[in-house]
Amino acid sequence: MAQQHLEPPTDSPAGPMSGDALAGYLRAQATEFLRSLRQHRENGTDAGPTARAKPRTESRAESRDVSRAGENGSGESVDAARALRRSARRISGTLHTFRPLLDAEWSEGMRPELAWLSGTLAREHAYAARLERLIGALNRLSGAAGFPAQAAQDTGAPAKGSLTVGAAKAGALLDRQLTLARTRAHSAALQALGSSRFHAVADSVAVLASEVPLTPAAATADLRPLAAAASDRLTDAVAALPLVTAGHPYNAEALVHGLSADTAPHPQDAPWHQVRLLLRLHRYACEVLYGEDAPIDVRLLRAGQALNRHRDAAEAAAAAAAAARTPRIAPATAYALGVLHADQRHEVEAARFAFQQNWQKETVRTP
Repeated sequence: MAQQHLEPPTDSPAGPMSGDALAGYLRAQATEFLRSLRQHRENGTDAGPTARAKPRTESRAESRDVSRAGENGSGESVDAARALRRSARRISGTLHTFRPLLDAEWSEGMRPELAWLSGTLAREHAYAARLERLIGALNRLSGAAGFPAQAAQDTGAPAKGSLTVGAAKAGALLDRQLTLARTRAHSAALQALGSSRFHAVADSVAVLASEVPLTPAAATADLRPLAAAASDRLTDAVAALPLVTAGHPYNAEALVHGLSADTAPHPQDAPWHQVRLLLRLHRYACEVLYGEDAPIDVRLLRAGQALNRHRDAAEAAAAAAAAARTPRIAPATAYALGVLHADQRHEVEAARFAFQQNWQKETVRTP
């Protein structure tokens, strides 16, 4: 298959992009990081259990108002945590792409710390989204409208087209396991935000907001070759993908090793996950070069969305397989989890097919 290269925007800067653009981008992301951190601390405190605890003598209207305020505060705290992760990813990715223009010791020390922070904060949301995805898939496969366990209890008999009691027990098992994992991730995130390690990261980002440790050569260096190198790494990684196989709606190899006792990730997934990360680095490099005025590449946008669906489906399939390995579960439960696992692996193949279709299209940009 012919290798498709990424085309730069037609309104690319005519002159070289110096280190000033890199410093400005990093300062902006560091400022956003600190703003999100402040917002997270403010809303996190207000949205906690102690803020919602009121005397029993309060009226129902007051109770509803307090509950609504707590939900709003919790939602704002979640948004702030998401913005915190977003800025941390952008700083880390930019340090990786443009590391020859930055102080090496400082950059190599910051990147793993930002990756640790972003990963720690992302786990709670990932477990919640994974549970929602798997329960939704169980409902879709069984023809049920609500939570499988709830439907079985309400009717007392399986609905037409359902997976009988197996779907209900599979849903309950997934709910227990992923809710426990989410609770542990929440505790780990709270501990991380109060740790000395996090405070050291926040202090470094605060310094970055005012002073970027560029090398002396960065003042006259051109950023575009480094951004082009990130684009080339993405193009090479995509060229190594089995796009011919992904171009067919069904891939018989999708379920290879599906019954293996090995709990390692599916062997086919790693190259696709790597492409997703490289696509993100390419997007961040474009943000450095063109700022907020960068045109939107619709092809890359849709390709990134397909890779996100691929990652979510692969992780959901792994969660279903892990639940099916639970000792002493009923055969009907194991069968429902097996069907669920196969369904998510087919979702993986559908995402690969969508990526292949989008990647082969001509570049379309919107102003």
